[in-house]
Amino acid sequence: MKFGSRWIAGCAAAIMALSIIGCSSADENPDLNATTPEWESIPEDAQIAKTEEDKVDEAATEATTEEEASKELPEGTYRSELTGLPISTSLQNQRPIAMMIDNDERAMPHYGAVDCDVVYEMLNSTDNNRITRLMCVLKDWGSITQLGSIRSTRPTNIFLAPEWNAVLCHDGGPFYNDQYWATNWAPPHFSGYFSRVNNGKATEFTEYCLQGEMAGRFSAAGVSTSYTAYPGDHFQFAEYGEEVDLSKESGAITASKAVLNFPHTNSQLIYNSSTKTYDYYEYGAPSKDGITGATMSYKNVFLQSCSFNVYDEHGYLKYDIVNNGQPGYYLTDGYAIPITWTKSSETAITRYYDASGQQITVNSGKSYIGICPNDTWGSVTIQ
Repeated sequence: MKFGSRWIAGCAAAIMALSIIGCSSADENPDLNATTPEWESIPEDAQIAKTEEDKVDEAATEATTEEEASKELPEGTYRSELTGLPISTSLQNQRPIAMMIDNDERAMPHYGAVDCDVVYEMLNSTDNNRITRLMCVLKDWGSITQLGSIRSTRPTNIFLAPEWNAVLCHDGGPFYNDQYWATNWAPPHFSGYFSRVNNGKATEFTEYCLQGEMAGRFSAAGVSTSYTAYPGDHFQFAEYGEEVDLSKESGAITASKAVLNFPHTNSQLIYNSSTKTYDYYEYGAPSKDGITGATMSYKNVFLQSCSFNVYDEHGYLKYDIVNNGQPGYYLTDGYAIPITWTKSSETAITRYYDASGQQITVNSGKSYIGICPNDTWGSVTIQ
């Protein structure tokens, strides 16, 4: 392409003019005289003051983080179906035992009952001023050092053990049990032949399950140590890391003490504000473990009014434990509410309901269940 000489000369003149404008002095352009800002350098280790708002925000964040962490199960654990507390996942499929333990004053102190997850107390007989007996449900029976002393079972216990898919452990019992052992729903059971301990007492107060013994009983009897029917959570537990507040519930009353209608033992549950649990008292004193000296104490207390039938002049009896809509109380953290309870069949789990008919939510922790005779239910007091 060819361009005319006149056009080229014009372009050259334009370029020279632009060059002259660009080279004008700073005095002709005031903006160019402005001082360039100098930035103050801050040492790397300097501390920057925080406002009170910053501190509040940080504290709230830390509190939230700690709260979230408190609601996380420790590694290698799951929530026990008996207590709602974290226990080793190695125990998840292991079925519990239900051990019959003497509650006669001559048998004191109890051994190992303090470690059990759930403890039932109920009349053993209407004789002997209505003496009671304990049925102690324990998931981690491999941890037993000494548990007992062991005594006989009654028909009511044959109805209760299946709720937990538990093996009932005892030493004999009256022939009234036989018709229930013959059913297809009766729990497996280990009767007698546990260890004898020389404790200076009469023979009936010397039988105990000792360390390592329970595994041998399962093996010898050919009974599965694993659940044969997984019952699931026995109670409706609060979310892990949360507490039930009964004070906000309909009909709630303060409950620092529950005095039960068991005249022989004078059984009481007394609230311990330092542990936020109920200490179990009998014979006028806290029930303490024979090895550790620890007091039997419970986060949850269930009291069930229940009718019963007496078999004979010796006072042998069976509670009408398969029942519907019977009255009771639930206690936790120093408060109590009225409840009703229902057990719909021989193997069904007992359920607890509030005044509106909703299943109650309970705290994680160990539980005491008192099966109270209905003919003196009016003498049960909560203070």
